[in-house]
Amino acid sequence: MRLDKPFLSIIIPAHNEEHRLPHTLETLFAYLDAQPYSSEVWVVENGSQDRTLQLAQELSRRYRRLYVLHEEERGKGLAVRRGMLAARGEYRMMCDADLSMPPYEIGRFLPPQLSGVDIAIASREAPGAKRYHEPLLRHWIGRAFNLLIRLLVLPQFHDTQCGFKCFTAAAAERLFPLQTITGWTFDVEILYLATRLKMRIQEVPIQWYFNPESKVHIGRDSIRMALDLLYIRSHWRSFPGAKKDFGK
Repeated sequence: MRLDKPFLSIIIPAHNEEHRLPHTLETLFAYLDAQPYSSEVWVVENGSQDRTLQLAQELSRRYRRLYVLHEEERGKGLAVRRGMLAARGEYRMMCDADLSMPPYEIGRFLPPQLSGVDIAIASREAPGAKRYHEPLLRHWIGRAFNLLIRLLVLPQFHDTQCGFKCFTAAAAERLFPLQTITGWTFDVEILYLATRLKMRIQEVPIQWYFNPESKVHIGRDSIRMALDLLYIRSHWRSFPGAKKDFGK
């Protein structure tokens, strides 16, 4: 049993990631080992058909601050929720396994560079952000989905779907037990609940590198995600916690 409480926990959802995971963890730990704060990394493998779980377990013997969880069912939202609630960090950051945001950006989500917020979300669209190597069609499909998000549930955010978001421990422990969506749109639900709870959220412009091995299927997943937005809008419309300020 671990008695220490690290400053930062990083949660990596991993579905069929045996090829990318070793390099991602090597790069991530090289960065974390150079930081002045304590940290841990959680890999949450779910529903893989390859050796992701076995490989993650083998790597946990190499990296002493790496912890591995297994979920039988698929779903990025399911994996992130499991990791967020298992982690013990004062700050808990979800991180895509492709590491499309360079690790040196992590400090911009944490004190002292960023203070006074409950949630910091990476943005590829906020002023100062840069995208690299993304196909034009994929970019415009993403912007169209973001427009739908802004019209239906979250008008204030430029980019809700980037896979890097950092929560305080209090925010994570308040929000993730409420989560009902286990697929790609889970973070829209989490951010919508956070706004209803009057949490402080800030977009952080980042440098982001497109990875052609993305797990999102544009046609099938776009339809599912659009339906999820309608669900969020209707299901949480009368959320009782919305009448109370967060933390009071």
